[in-house]
Amino acid sequence: MNINRQWLLAKRPDGIVGADNFSYSETPIPEPGEGEVLVRNLYLSFDPTQRGWMQDKESYMPPVELGEVMRAGSIGQVVESNNDGFAKGDLVQSIGGWQDFFIAQPGRGLVGLSKLPEGAPPTLFLSVLGVTGLTAYWGMLDLGHPKEGETLLVSGAAGATGSIAGQIGRIKGCRVVGIAGGPEKCAWLINEAGFDDVIDYKNEDVEARIGETCPNKVDIFFDNVGGDILEAALNHLNMRARVLMCGGISGYNATEAIPGPSNLMNLIGSRAHMEGFLVVDYLDRSHIAVPELLNWVNSGELKYEEDIQEGFENIPDTFTRLFTGKNLGKQLLKLGDPA
Repeated sequence: MNINRQWLLAKRPDGIVGADNFSYSETPIPEPGEGEVLVRNLYLSFDPTQRGWMQDKESYMPPVELGEVMRAGSIGQVVESNNDGFAKGDLVQSIGGWQDFFIAQPGRGLVGLSKLPEGAPPTLFLSVLGVTGLTAYWGMLDLGHPKEGETLLVSGAAGATGSIAGQIGRIKGCRVVGIAGGPEKCAWLINEAGFDDVIDYKNEDVEARIGETCPNKVDIFFDNVGGDILEAALNHLNMRARVLMCGGISGYNATEAIPGPSNLMNLIGSRAHMEGFLVVDYLDRSHIAVPELLNWVNSGELKYEEDIQEGFENIPDTFTRLFTGKNLGKQLLKLGDPA
């Protein structure tokens, strides 16, 4: 391959993200300068937060500019290195973006670089051992404080983060109820992930089913969805409940402001705690979380699912799967195998 294929941000989203938000481009393969490393992407990560990066506003990361390569986490292999810390053939993790090749200067800028440790399949470092797993781990253990016998309710429960959060709650002795869309996802949560009960939001009355599946009310609500599901959950909080605001995918493609829950005052009566969090605040503690997550995976206590699409031409359509509910578990796309 003598060219570097890229998908660029062509226009900012207004409603549902589609292929027309991106444009295809080809450029020469870049050459690494002093201290730099040339990496070939092997796997791309797809996460709801990328929708926020497409907006023209600052958040915890700057927006992707129009005409820039769409930002995304990736696993790649070093092709050429002018940096003593990396050698040709090393498998690495970075924010390589929607392209075949990228240049990284370790320790500088957004595009950092870290070697993958041995002992686990590379894709795990974009899923259960990556940002999604770390989000579930620190949200549950640092903010949720699960206790034996408590009830944990998880929205977006068949997603990459929600499925791990629910299983961590189960490992810690909670009774776990998941909210997901469709029979296939609900069956996976019961049969594979070990959830105690499920609510199919596409085919059931969520408000009524929370009451049925959580007869002792909810002690921890791990929310990835927001909107009506958040409002329904707030009607079933136990005393001293913890509401963990991880995401709000139900409103990411909205063209108008989403009304907030009308029942926030329920937090007062239940003396509940509601808090938002971002995994970036915990990345310097990854060395604590990753070994424990890997031990749970190796012991069979923690199940995970990876939805791996293939083909560079399918990158935009793979991204939209996140917002149509097609993915089960972590959404990835494979570009190639290690050399």
